[in-house]
Amino acid sequence: MKQEKKLTPEERDVIRNKGTEAPFSGIYNDFKEKGVYHCKACGQKLFSSDEKYDSGSGWPSFVDPMKSDAVTTAIDESMGMRRIEIACSRCGAHLGHVFDDGPTQMPDGRPASGKRYCVNSIALDFEKKERP
Repeated sequence: MKQEKKLTPEERDVIRNKGTEAPFSGIYNDFKEKGVYHCKACGQKLFSSDEKYDSGSGWPSFVDPMKSDAVTTAIDESMGMRRIEIACSRCGAHLGHVFDDGPTQMPDGRPASGKRYCVNSIALDFEKKERP
């Protein structure tokens, strides 16, 4: 396993203490670059920009991870509600939650899963796709 990067107190609060950044505050919420989103803690590839969409929720949202085993899920009954937490499968970093209210079709016409992987920007790093 890749050694975990040193996290800031804010990153540690979200990634290790299962906190949440404020809606519409994260760098990747309205981010349009093409590339790959990685786990901030260990660097594992998690999401492609091709699967990102604007959910209006205030957090970056994706219809699927790059690989089905890139994230793990667990029941989260904190904050008086029942949700499905998503975490990096390599290092256990808390990423956010997955919901069943996502699109069934992407804006470009591709079919989509109907899932909304709602992710904290602070839990991600981005690698821009280089043009060929």
